[in-house]
Amino acid sequence: MKNAPLILVTPSTQKRGEEFSDASLSLSNRYAFAVTVSGGLPWVLPVTDAAPLIAEAVRRSDGVMLTGGDDVQPDLYDKSMPESLRKKVLGIDRQRDLFELMLIDEALRQQKPLLAICRGHQVLNVALGGTLIADIPTQVPGALDHRRSDAKNELVHDVSVAFGSLLELIAGTNRLGANTSHHQAAGKVAPTLRVTATSEDGVIEALEPAEAGLSPFLLGVQFHPERLCDRYAEHLQIFKSFIAASRPRRRKK
Repeated sequence: MKNAPLILVTPSTQKRGEEFSDASLSLSNRYAFAVTVSGGLPWVLPVTDAAPLIAEAVRRSDGVMLTGGDDVQPDLYDKSMPESLRKKVLGIDRQRDLFELMLIDEALRQQKPLLAICRGHQVLNVALGGTLIADIPTQVPGALDHRRSDAKNELVHDVSVAFGSLLELIAGTNRLGANTSHHQAAGKVAPTLRVTATSEDGVIEALEPAEAGLSPFLLGVQFHPERLCDRYAEHLQIFKSFIAASRPRRRKK
């Protein structure tokens, strides 16, 4: 692991942790496994709103990975959301939202490779000026059941992948099996992004830059490849491609 790219990973937060029942970090070990098995060195950065710390952390890292978690606060993308819909938005952590918005801005400014998973994929769209579907069952008629946490480690539905996209290049296919464990999704797509994968009900499953130059590597996926990469080569390849893109950016000693 001597020359492994250093990958900055975002965690979820808990109001009551295991050690002293105070505010703590929480992150599935699957993310670290996916990074290490793909040749990277994971570094979990605590949630903070200190801009100099975030900038320095991004500078020292070779790539940034945004992970899954709870819902994004509605005021970031729809201040006029009806109260009936707001009630379906759960587990908001405003500090984490701010932290990840700042982190995305810094990663793009410093041109660091960025992989965004599930919630991270949603935050990426919001950070760049897009919106979210706050609750798929309410807002998408005839939608699939996307909240299949009972099968979080299994292929639940297919994803159609756009020809010529980064995801197609990575996975080597235009039809990808995926798991699904979410009730929010990308809505109106940010101007600098484009949709490169959807499920059969039209829910956005992947986002990439609309034009070259935004980032040396930028991919947002709604599914959880870290829970599939131990059995499915195409999902492992997502992490391997991200790590490979991070390698040339390794900081100098």
